[in-house]
Amino acid sequence: MTQLLEDVRRENIAIPELQRPFVWDSVKVRDLMDSLYKGYPVGYLITWQSVGAHLKGGDVAAHQQILIDGQQRVTALRAAVAGLSVINKRYQSIRIRIAFNPITEEFATLTPVIDKSSEWISDVSELFNATSSYSFVKDYLEANPFVDHTAAENSIGDLLAVKNAQIGIISLDDELDVETVSEIFIRINSKGVPLSSADFAMSKIATYGDRGRNIRKLIDYFCHLAVAPHAFADISDNDHDFAASPYLSAISWLKDDSEDLYDPGYSDIIRVAGLVGFSRGKASSIVSELSGRDPETRKVDEARIPGAYDRLEAALLQIVKKYHFENFIMTIKSAGFITSSMIGSRNALNFAYALYLRLRADSSMSEGERKRIVRRWFVLSTLTGRHSGSFESTWEQDIRRIAALGAAAYLQQVEDAELTDGFWNVALPNSLETTSTSSPFFQAFLAAQVAMSARGFLSKSITIAAMHQQAGDIHHIVPKDYLQKNGFPDRADYNQVANFALTETPINIAISNRAPEAYMSEVAAQIESKRLTLGEITDHGDLLRNLSENAVPLNLNEVSAEGYPAFLAERRQLMASYIRTYFERL
Repeated sequence: MTQLLEDVRRENIAIPELQRPFVWDSVKVRDLMDSLYKGYPVGYLITWQSVGAHLKGGDVAAHQQILIDGQQRVTALRAAVAGLSVINKRYQSIRIRIAFNPITEEFATLTPVIDKSSEWISDVSELFNATSSYSFVKDYLEANPFVDHTAAENSIGDLLAVKNAQIGIISLDDELDVETVSEIFIRINSKGVPLSSADFAMSKIATYGDRGRNIRKLIDYFCHLAVAPHAFADISDNDHDFAASPYLSAISWLKDDSEDLYDPGYSDIIRVAGLVGFSRGKASSIVSELSGRDPETRKVDEARIPGAYDRLEAALLQIVKKYHFENFIMTIKSAGFITSSMIGSRNALNFAYALYLRLRADSSMSEGERKRIVRRWFVLSTLTGRHSGSFESTWEQDIRRIAALGAAAYLQQVEDAELTDGFWNVALPNSLETTSTSSPFFQAFLAAQVAMSARGFLSKSITIAAMHQQAGDIHHIVPKDYLQKNGFPDRADYNQVANFALTETPINIAISNRAPEAYMSEVAAQIESKRLTLGEITDHGDLLRNLSENAVPLNLNEVSAEGYPAFLAERRQLMASYIRTYFERL
């Protein structure tokens, strides 16, 4: 173990996770020490040679290994044995102190009570780092004259022997391709904290010296600040290396950000950066690029590495730029997707952002045309599931064809192929036969209503957009209780999305469990008398417009339980037609 920690100290083995918050709690560190003390196996570490890795000071390491499996264990040993600090969730440097009782041979997380007890060694790292273990033992025995000196000496000796514990290291063949190593990384980390190919890419990024570590932090901190802007002070006050880099100022705007429509995780940023900087969809492809692998010859050329990091950095600085990010968010909102709950496909959002950034490189394209293309592409992707399944290959194919044909021409080609009359008239209505309000098709309908300024069901002035942001109910157009009492007790029937409409709470309460014939008769009477009892609509033409805005059949007043299946079928067609009209106006 001593040699392992020395290799880490000299950066012969790279542990990029040292720069990220430590996910183990002190109890796990204690248990690791206890296992080593008792001679229990603690698993192998797995490493892979990183081509072109940089050490502190800028030197290139010819034989640096990336720790593929074992980051948390090695970090724990550095904390407990070497007495080094770890980074907590507030990005502060803290110590984890593990105490040891030589009499009971028990390990414990240091507490104030234990710290005051002479029987305990408060911090085992003090023993491991003592200039003289003899003096350390002598001092301990003098402080505890009534303990069994022989037993205490033996226990302390056994604890010291932990430094010589054998921890196996498996080094992966240097000739293994990046995709294989990435798959190994994912599989062996499938337990505990789930990791992915994006984690592997993050590990690779951090091997490029101080620059690589700060690029990795740029990704981490951007994602963290997007959801926790208050953490900016923790980062700027506690991470002095990053604060001294040019990257902190690039993301400082997030400290005042409250938008949560798109809060990308680091895997999202990695994927967007891959598309923007390398036209690649797989996270493992970024590792290949950063390793100097030529995608054409598939051979490694270390001279390619600096340029690859330049491209990655340039892509990331575009991604985190306030103007770009906020304009993209406004573009998605202008398509009617105004809350994060309306967006079911993060992949569709990631590709749309990458597309927006790539189109910005075309100075001949107007901002209006750029936003039109991005809006239509995002909605198309949402409706067709274009970026689900093996989306990475689709991403790369789309990027290649956009580059070859132009974004507008290729978008039109995809629309002609995917959004046929058959899609709008058959496939989409069939897809709306669901009870899931999170269905992308139902959410697309709600987005269409937002974009076309539709009002809530039977509302005179309150819009769907306002109800999304304030109080509004998902209402059963044909009430649930009425259907249950009239032959439709199954929730798969009464909870069809084609039976849902966003409605003001007072209107929902006023409708109660009455059949459409009953509550629509009240609306008709209200129009006649101008006395408000259910909503505020007092004009027949306005009522018809409201029903159309909600894609509700105009003969709603005639719908009964007997005609409920026909009502659902007609409304699905109307909803699909409404979405089509909306799409064509984007």
